[in-house]
Amino acid sequence: MPDVAIAAPNEAAADAGERIARGGGNAVDAALAAALVTMVNEVGLVSLSSGGFITVQPPDGGPPQTVDGWMDMPGRGQALGGGTWDVDTEYGGGVTVTIGPGSVATHGSVAAFEEAHRRWGSVAWRDVVTPAIEVARGGFRLSSASRYYLGYVHEDVFGWDDASRAAVHDADGSLQTGSIVLPDLAASLELIAADGAAALHTGELARLISDDVIRRGGILGAADLADYRPVVRPSLLSTVGDWTFGTNPPPSVGGVTVTAMLRLLDGRPFAGWDAGDVEHLVRVQRAVLGHRLDVLDSSDDLTRDAGAFLALVDRDHLAVLESGSTAHVSATDSDGGACAVTVSSGYSSGMIAQGTGIWLNNCLGEQELNAKGLHGLEPGRRLLSNMAPTVGRHADGSALAIGSPGADRITTAIVQALAGFVNGGLGLQQAIDHPRVHVHRAGRADEVVRTETDLTMYYGGVAATLRTEDGRMVAAADPRRDGAIRLVQGPTPQGPVAV
Repeated sequence: MPDVAIAAPNEAAADAGERIARGGGNAVDAALAAALVTMVNEVGLVSLSSGGFITVQPPDGGPPQTVDGWMDMPGRGQALGGGTWDVDTEYGGGVTVTIGPGSVATHGSVAAFEEAHRRWGSVAWRDVVTPAIEVARGGFRLSSASRYYLGYVHEDVFGWDDASRAAVHDADGSLQTGSIVLPDLAASLELIAADGAAALHTGELARLISDDVIRRGGILGAADLADYRPVVRPSLLSTVGDWTFGTNPPPSVGGVTVTAMLRLLDGRPFAGWDAGDVEHLVRVQRAVLGHRLDVLDSSDDLTRDAGAFLALVDRDHLAVLESGSTAHVSATDSDGGACAVTVSSGYSSGMIAQGTGIWLNNCLGEQELNAKGLHGLEPGRRLLSNMAPTVGRHADGSALAIGSPGADRITTAIVQALAGFVNGGLGLQQAIDHPRVHVHRAGRADEVVRTETDLTMYYGGVAATLRTEDGRMVAAADPRRDGAIRLVQGPTPQGPVAV
């Protein structure tokens, strides 16, 4: 049984990872079990109707791989364009989101989990799903991250559907403070434990979800779910000192953004974060995020355009610099394996599919990720994503897993934590705790450089785990969220270790 370090968004998710590790599971098993629990109890941030990515560093030192379980554009045989409306919210500094049945994209995260488990898992699939079943059956309270988000949108997004309204509100109409038990959710997870991802793509859950979405005016049909396939790709690589990092490749834009920023930082910060380092960081964010807004978000061939941009970064740093809702789990094990999992349901469509207990995503309605419009892609095409679950391997054999939720702050949160740890001489927890900066609307007339003064979930929720050269297990979670860590060794967990 390997030692396993786990960093998760909440205590119940961390408990799930620990339980699987105690039962002989490795980093992949533990990370998947923890992430499945977040699909139950991180309300408004993620659900079983989600997309995600799993980046794995195999313990044999082989090249990292990323399993793409992100959302597809639905709509095969459907009339496009209806079943949605816009909601303006102050969440995340002010954002307009599109919700309703027409905003529901083709989910893929559980299919990706199943593929990652098939390739790298070591315990039974049912064991991985069981902790989520128990949390769904026993009930849960809203996490601080859920309460923060729902505080802005519990009426406008989660109040239009009767089942959704009843779940997140008390009898007097205020945000729920007691335990939440979603009717049918535990039974849905039982089907997934028994039948795997097929339950959500060709089985009973797929039928219930597609029938309800179509009935209410959406476009997610049975054929969209049946035709979905996760894709395994070589991770996008970047070298920083003696570390080689692997992250999410195209068609996700998040990994490209992380890779470009790491390369442009040129080894900064040299010791902590001084004023010069922060100034350079802002220039890097402005250049990379600005290029993303100008080119990558609307690209018709992201692999081509991302490759050209990274080639320019490598060839001429100066030319580049002078040119702009989610949950994450990390786990590493003593065998040298690392697993980073990021999943999202967008801002939520606001509806629970009848008979399933599953809140459905609104990933077609994330306007910042759909430059071609609500239903602008052809059915079956992958949507754009900010996610960048990242793993690293050091020349000395150390292994790292890291990632973050946080919409367009995902990439800047990951880069700042990584740079502080790898370049700046900070301990892993110190690097995550350090105040952050984010360039919002980079290169635009309304650009704002936002500098963190008080820790807030706006700047992400980084979770990272590490196996050091001498075999010590380290886990660090972000104080900006209800992050929780577990270090499992033998019959009892270790106390936290800081490096």
